[in-house]
Amino acid sequence: MYTREIQKPRRTPIENGKPIQGTWIEAFCNVDLLDIQRPYPFPLFKGMRDTRIKEWESFIIQDERFSLQARLCNLKYYRTAMVNVYDREADKHLEFRKIIPGGGWKLPRNLYNDSVDSRSLGFFFRIHTWLDTGKIILELNIKPTRVRPSFTAHAAFDLVEGNTTPMAVSLLFNNSRNMYAYKALTAVSGDVVMGGQHIHLDNRQTSGLFFDYKGYYPYRMRSTWCSALGFDNKNRRLGFSLAENQAREPYKNNENALWIDGALTPLPPVKITRDSVSDEKWIIQDMEGMVDLIFTPRVESNNTTSFILANSDYENPNGFFSGKLVSTRGEEIPVHNMWGVGETLYLRV
Repeated sequence: MYTREIQKPRRTPIENGKPIQGTWIEAFCNVDLLDIQRPYPFPLFKGMRDTRIKEWESFIIQDERFSLQARLCNLKYYRTAMVNVYDREADKHLEFRKIIPGGGWKLPRNLYNDSVDSRSLGFFFRIHTWLDTGKIILELNIKPTRVRPSFTAHAAFDLVEGNTTPMAVSLLFNNSRNMYAYKALTAVSGDVVMGGQHIHLDNRQTSGLFFDYKGYYPYRMRSTWCSALGFDNKNRRLGFSLAENQAREPYKNNENALWIDGALTPLPPVKITRDSVSDEKWIIQDMEGMVDLIFTPRVESNNTTSFILANSDYENPNGFFSGKLVSTRGEEIPVHNMWGVGETLYLRV
């Protein structure tokens, strides 16, 4: 059975000017990758080093009917805001994307009491991370257009109510450059208004995954993520987040995790491939027998962004997962039509 060392809490994933590798179950007090000394073999001014750090905060919220996914991303050459809502009962899909050339947002260096927001004509998006109180507060307001209904959301992640053990990792690309990720699955409460229809988010039936990322990612970044959340056949709150990226030594440390009623199971590295016949289904497996899933996309979402010095190709379908997972206790957990998202990103920036 796969196991991973959980290290003692520490203030930062940087030690003596160098990034360290590991897995923790508490958020860091400070994550500022500019504290890394000489991340590249040649000297760079602080401003030039800052342009190489990519960062974003995102979340997924789901109940038995709605799926809401949103992200604020600072790629330094440009910023993006994305909101993706799918009403499975009515088969309605709302998607909003905003691209802003240049840097500007300063995403929080800690998650204990800080925030980031994006404001423009007809759009407001704010994430307030407040781990001092065990909460993460989200606010969204999108005005209607001729082709898109209005959308408003206020939601609160409650890590105390969800009895959640989060996961924080620092993964190395080499000895002087790393990526950091914080993930947590928990109960969510709040309210959503879509096209004039009000929906209450009951924390007994609504779950959310929150993500915080920063990294000296390679100039050509390739990553694939698969995430789903809901309840299992024993009515336990269940969710997972799996990724395949370019970090080294993925067996020793990676960003893969499973939560069962708030309890964390660090998972082994996985391989995510497309079905060789249809290219439709995604196959997610590991070498330990703990992950064996198939993702079937149902709602496609693709976005390509191109600038003179940068471009990205992002695929983000909604769909369902089936298969099995195994916890650290050896319990085999069947996964049957659990709704979630898949993501593939190629980024050159």
